[in-house]
Amino acid sequence: MLSTTTGVRVLREGDLPALQVLIDRDPIVNLFVDHRAASTRLSPRWLGGEIWGYFEDDALVSACHVAANMVPVEATAEAVAAFAERARLTGRLSSSIVGPRAAAVGLWERVQEAWGPARSLRLNQPFLQTADAPLVTPDPRLRAVLIDEVDVLYPASVAMFEEEVGESPELPGRNSYRARVTQLVARGWAYAIIEDGEVLFKAEVGSASAKGCQIQGVYVAPQHRGKGLGTAGMAAVVERVRREVAPVVSLYVNDYNHVARAVYERVGFVQTETFASVLF
Repeated sequence: MLSTTTGVRVLREGDLPALQVLIDRDPIVNLFVDHRAASTRLSPRWLGGEIWGYFEDDALVSACHVAANMVPVEATAEAVAAFAERARLTGRLSSSIVGPRAAAVGLWERVQEAWGPARSLRLNQPFLQTADAPLVTPDPRLRAVLIDEVDVLYPASVAMFEEEVGESPELPGRNSYRARVTQLVARGWAYAIIEDGEVLFKAEVGSASAKGCQIQGVYVAPQHRGKGLGTAGMAAVVERVRREVAPVVSLYVNDYNHVARAVYERVGFVQTETFASVLF
């Protein structure tokens, strides 16, 4: 008779089929980890960390991406407790905890004493998605950023990061932010409205699968805000990425960002989940 096991272990390439079954319970909410698993084949070298699996009687019940971001996947209360116990022992390996609110907050509550204070708690982030054409007219000027326009895009990317996260992406010890921006441009996942060498609006696809994609880095230059550019720009992003990348478009937003939430509602996004983020 085969023995059964319950607990946490690091997932390896042979666990990919079971992990995919778990991810596919909600492929849009779990999109980030889907993208990371598919692109790295769970190799620690390419993940920059690990994906942990929580098993009950040898069956994979939940998972947790533990690299630059700690992201739970279909995490039960028992899995959250088990992941948190392992995280307390390993020490903080991630610069954020992010994911569905119950799991993300549960992890934070259990690791905060060992990991130290958070820099920012964002515990109510509507998770939005759309699988339809935008409800407003897209801005026809939106296009993919060209590889020789990285120098044009990069200052806007830094400004967006500083405004959203509250610190520079170029602080010592960070992975090269410019390399990440360049990678997105090279992949055709960076979109912008650029006029006379100035970025008026931009957004990127941060991760994608065959079923959906997630938008990040949405930014309107301060001097061009209040003119409807964000709404028309996001409508154009939805139109383009549904045609070029994946059929469902998703993102999450801070609950207090009423301007952005109104933009996404006008474009046609609807809330399907609530996320939480803990930033260190």
